[in-house]
Formats: sequence, structure tokens, C-alpha cells
Amino acid sequence: MKLKIIADKDTDDRTLKTCWGLSILVNDDILFDTAESKDTLLYNMERLNISKEKIKKVIISHDHYDHTGGLSGFLRENSDVEVYGLANFSSSFKKLVESSRAKLKESSEFSQISDNVYLTGSLQAGYKGMGLVEQALILETKNGLTVITGCSHPGIVKIIQKVKENLSSDIYLVIGGFHLLNKNTQEVKDIIDEFRKLGAKKAAPTHCTGENAISLFKEEYKDNFIQVRVGQGLRV
Repeated sequence: MKLKIIADKDTDDRTLKTCWGLSILVNDDILFDTAESKDTLLYNMERLNISKEKIKKVIISHDHYDHTGGLSGFLRENSDVEVYGLANFSSSFKKLVESSRAKLKESSEFSQISDNVYLTGSLQAGYKGMGLVEQALILETKNGLTVITGCSHPGIVKIIQKVKENLSSDIYLVIGGFHLLNKNTQEVKDIIDEFRKLGAKKAAPTHCTGENAISLFKEEYKDNFIQVRVGQGLRV
């Protein structure tokens, strides 16, 4: 399988836009999150020669603007898709999907959505004194499991544990936002130790992970650390 980073905070290609949001294309037909705006998402898709018509499934990790912001623009271009959200997402999110005539899919349980592609289902988290739910995407490949996260509000270790509870293959790669911005160095090192115990071979932290945490992962994972950049392609 292949990944293409459509939106994130850094790039080596000045012709592409960066933003705080996140969006990753899986193969040619699965879109994970939609960045923070339609302008960034659609512009980068155009620059990267990504065919919107080939996309059949849109996975939304959680109902925050930096992951849903480009959805309305994308659905105006291609509404013949299944949009995978969660039951606790906002009514405005659901109205957006349903008004576009896309198919809204909601499941709170760990589930398989196509060959070798899974969702963790609903994981609970707290955010600014309120509750939220989040899901992660899992790809099963010959190398092992690739786990793609949005912000990991429930805890990146908790997400990996959920994957391990349901699938027996080894963890090949964990990529996405790990939400470690407010963790101190020792707390991040403890999380990295848990990564090792859970058998995560490669790490690609980005988005809301925080620069200190990214540096610590890089120091620990060395050649198995992946620096994420907009426009980057990965084989998993």
C-alpha cells in the first residue's frame, strides 16, 4: 500500500501549501482527514495530481476543524463516497455529509471497512474540559500494520493497544498526530518506551505531536524514524 501526505505543517516543496491541519491519501481511494480548509486540501490535491474521482472512502478521525475543514469542498467535487465518522460527532458534521448526498457511516466498534483496512471504532478522550471521540485507521500489509492517527486525543499508546487487541500482526508504522505538545521530556520518553514494548517498528510523528517529542522520537528511532512532509509518498 502507499501513502501520500496531502496536508500537514511542513514541506520541502514550496509549490505546496502547509497548514496546521492533516490529510493523508491511502492508495488512490481512501482519504484520511481533510485538513483545515478546502483551499489547502483542493490546491494540494491539484498540485499532486490526485484524482478526487478515484476516492471512494473518506475517514474522519475526529470532529475538529483541522481535520474536517476541507470536507465540504471535497464533497462538492465528489459526493459519491462513503464518509466514516462516529455517532458522537456534531449534528453540523452529519448534516454536511447528508446534504451532499454522500453516505454517512458510523460505527463505534472496531471494524473492517475493506480488504486489509480497519477502523478502531470510537475511543473516548477529554479535550478542554469536554469529552470527544476519535478513531484511527489501520492498514494490514505484508510489512505488518500501519496505524494512521489524527490527533490521538485518547492517547497514542491507548490507540496502539486497541489495535493490538484486535489484530495479531506486528506494528510496522505509526504515523500522524500523537498529541504530545504538553508532555514533558520524561513523559514522552515513557511513551516511546511503550511504543517499543508494543513492537512499533517505525514512527512518523507529526501535526500536534510537538517539536520536542518529534526530536525525541527521532533520537530513539534513528533510521526507523520518518520525517513527515507535505507531498511525501510512502510505501507501507
